[in-house]
Amino acid sequence: MNNVKNVFSIKDLENLSGIKAHTIRIWEKRYNVLQPMRTDTNIRLYSLSSLQKLLNIALLLDYGYKISKISTFADEKITELIREVVLNKNAKNHAVNAFKMAMMNFDQKLFFNTYDWLSEEKSFREIFRQVFIPLMEDIGLLWQTDTITPAHEHFISCLILKKILVNIEKVEADMSINDSRVYVLSLPLNEIHELGLMYLHYEIVSKGFRVIYLGQSMPFGYLKDLKKHYSSIVYLSYFTIQPERDSVNDYVNSMASELLGDGSQIWLIGELVKHIDLNLIPEGVKVFGSIPDLIEKI
Repeated sequence: MNNVKNVFSIKDLENLSGIKAHTIRIWEKRYNVLQPMRTDTNIRLYSLSSLQKLLNIALLLDYGYKISKISTFADEKITELIREVVLNKNAKNHAVNAFKMAMMNFDQKLFFNTYDWLSEEKSFREIFRQVFIPLMEDIGLLWQTDTITPAHEHFISCLILKKILVNIEKVEADMSINDSRVYVLSLPLNEIHELGLMYLHYEIVSKGFRVIYLGQSMPFGYLKDLKKHYSSIVYLSYFTIQPERDSVNDYVNSMASELLGDGSQIWLIGELVKHIDLNLIPEGVKVFGSIPDLIEKI
């Protein structure tokens, strides 16, 4: 069965645009800004074009336009105004919305065109921190509310991953490597969300250090093999959905007993680290609340 969405509920529109369903209903009644389809039981359904229009309206609202004024514009006029707004390369919300539309339509060309547009004025680091991180935060919420499918999430994640890899290769080609500290990057068993960890790979090599990237679903028991080849290792892991929340402290302590010693450290980041009791973890384990916090310590 094909579960990829091409029509959306009003709740989906709320999740994607940030505009409350109640407000959308009022705008429909008062200003006729959207014309939803109706089921036999009178439930509203919206097309991709309606979603695009609502995202454009949301952007114009951010730039000071009133809905009473926007509602008088033809669709062509709204598109023209959007073009004027996005001439300002700081129009972060436009880029996030464009990437969302690329995701919903499985549109690689829109993704790459939007990225190229951003690249005219921004570095890769700025694009990732200012646009991709908010985008992925939104996508996490969209996935949790069933607004998007795993196919949507995987599509956009793989495209972002390609950009990270390209930029890692660029940096590695131009820099000498400092082996005074080696970073071993891996994800816990059954953890597959690696965008954050891959971006940290980029930041670490940008600072000249060696990275051993082991990626998804790597049992920590195998990581100690690296001690045979390197000293002063920082084992870096990103906890998004694994380990289980109730066992995260036990997992960290087991990881520490296997890997600490010989000057090694363990650095942890991700959504689940907020559930680590810092009073119960050994010295040598560092927990970070955000990517910028961790980057400062490299």
